[in-house]
Amino acid sequence: MFKKIKIHRQSIVIPKISTNVLIFFLMIISIAIILFLSSSFLTEYELKISVLLMFVISCWATGVIPEHITALLFFFSSIIFSLAPTEVVFSGFTSAVFWLVFSGLIIGIAINETGLGKRFANKIVKHIEGSYLRIISGMVVIGVIFSFLMPSAMGRIVLLIPIALGIADHFGFSPGSNGRTAIILAMIFGTFIPAFGILPANVANMILVGLADNQLEISFLYGEYFLLHFPILGLLKAVIIILLLVWIYPDSPPSKQYRELSSDRLLSKDESILLTLIALLLILWGSDFLHHISPAWVAMGGAIFLLFPGINIVNQKNFQEKININSLLFVAAILGFGGVINSSGFGDVLAQSFLSTLSLEKGDNFFNFILLSFVAAILAFITTLPGVPTVLTPLSTQLSQATGLPLESVLMTQVIGFSTVIFPYQAPPILVGLQMAGENISIAIKFCLWLTFLSLVILIPINYIWWKYLNYI
Repeated sequence: MFKKIKIHRQSIVIPKISTNVLIFFLMIISIAIILFLSSSFLTEYELKISVLLMFVISCWATGVIPEHITALLFFFSSIIFSLAPTEVVFSGFTSAVFWLVFSGLIIGIAINETGLGKRFANKIVKHIEGSYLRIISGMVVIGVIFSFLMPSAMGRIVLLIPIALGIADHFGFSPGSNGRTAIILAMIFGTFIPAFGILPANVANMILVGLADNQLEISFLYGEYFLLHFPILGLLKAVIIILLLVWIYPDSPPSKQYRELSSDRLLSKDESILLTLIALLLILWGSDFLHHISPAWVAMGGAIFLLFPGINIVNQKNFQEKININSLLFVAAILGFGGVINSSGFGDVLAQSFLSTLSLEKGDNFFNFILLSFVAAILAFITTLPGVPTVLTPLSTQLSQATGLPLESVLMTQVIGFSTVIFPYQAPPILVGLQMAGENISIAIKFCLWLTFLSLVILIPINYIWWKYLNYI
């Protein structure tokens, strides 16, 4: 008789590789191939800066290394390898945007600590209670409305994120849930992306219009810009943002017994002071065309007021414990990153390389329109969004001659490009919103990629049809 022999199979555990890590390695491999192929015509300096910038982009795009560590690596490597002057590498710390973020974090702490954010949220939720779709739609609509009221995307993020967190709490969406993620992303993207169709509402818009006026003596009016861009890049894109969030992050409120965020009690002393300050900040932000004071310094004045002894709405303990140094380092590095690219001329080299490989044909308006929009979107991947008009505007006359398109049309294709955010690191307001909400950059990567895909496949062709209807192309 044969004995039954038991064979014990040892299970082999294969470690799970996250999508972000896979994307990171694919990007590194692609970069290595591109650099190898281009090493014959790149100078030693250009090769060094290419390696660093591509590595930094890969880390920020995928989040495989914490953002603040990547930021420190960027600062360290740029100085050690003399890629740019010290004042350029650390230019982010002297930027108005950096100090707007710093001040915004203080204002955000005040909104949370006083309970004013929850009070605002409680007023809002009464109008959006119902289905999950209605909640997400409400967030995006609020963001779009604020785009008309406040010219600073950073300022909008600072005020709206505490409200979004209060609304998520009200509906019972716990940290890490799809519903909470969708509410945060709806508020961030709802107040940032459609605002590309509103002239003063985003930095990149204003850089483009300013450069067009200074370099080419072309002036764009608010109404002309609005009619050209807002119906598609504003309204239609807002609808896509809503549907995409509901699809990618499906959820429903855990309970019909929603938690009240605040009672109908009278405003406390601190709430009254903060509400008055916010009203004053909104007035000053909205009237910057009169006093010409940067939104950053307006916000800083408000932040100092909140810290001041006697007011002390944000006390020393809260300041020390709740100011997110990681996010400040990250923002400073992003801004310095753009400065290094502009200082090195790498963006110009990249743009010229793109254009030399394109088959622009005079008279083929649709093909040229698609290519120009695509180049702007890809360039934003390297230079971040505000860098696109800095690089492409000086080339616009050349592009107009090559394509046969009006110079104004060539300039405006940049908006289609830099409003297409491929990865969150390209847009500091998105990063600041995520940091204020205590969320990792990775939650926005999948959404950005899907939104980019739909923008390229659906919105760019519709944009072309709209421009044809307006006789703009």
